[in-house]
Amino acid sequence: QLQLVESGGGLVQPGGSLRLSCASSGFTFNDYPIGWFRQAPGKEREGISCISRSGGITNYADSVKGRFTLSRDNAKNTVYLQMNSLKPADTGIYYCATILTCQRTVVPRSGTSWGQGTQVTVSS
Repeated sequence: QLQLVESGGGLVQPGGSLRLSCASSGFTFNDYPIGWFRQAPGKEREGISCISRSGGITNYADSVKGRFTLSRDNAKNTVYLQMNSLKPADTGIYYCATILTCQRTVVPRSGTSWGQGTQVTVSS
């Protein structure tokens, strides 16, 4: 059974950093590009970043470009989202999911089964 588990969230002050992890099990991890999504309070879930199967291609939403960096370690079946210079607007629940392809606009697969996500709160 394909499963992705997010971790690494927490409470951080503005300007701080966090590294989120997305660990997989139950499938051949490097067969899939991975996307990160977040849902801010009262807003719809949005795609913010993605990485290709090999890790050679990454894309970022304008809201996080230059501050977030996505990488993957296929040997460890894990994707990492390094988040720097965090802002209160980054607050939300962060999810990872397999996607069809890593393009400028990050879109989940139809019928994606979302995990619990990991909460990120940026506040002083």
